[in-house]
Amino acid sequence: MPKVDGIEATKIIRESEKESGKHIPIIALTANAFPEDIRKCIKAGMDHFLSKPIKEKELLSVIQELING
Repeated sequence: MPKVDGIEATKIIRESEKESGKHIPIIALTANAFPEDIRKCIKAGMDHFLSKPIKEKELLSVIQELING
């Protein structure tokens, strides 16, 4: 496991965006699908949330949505 989890990594990435001015899309991919888990991910700055098992069509749809803005 890395030294930071997805929530912390997202916070670090979002902080770095303040300097770069660029936005990096982040999709949470997790087995934790309780409403509080989703809220934590979104509050941390993730753009979208998908729970495992990941469905290919759903993932591709979310990626397309993020690309199109």
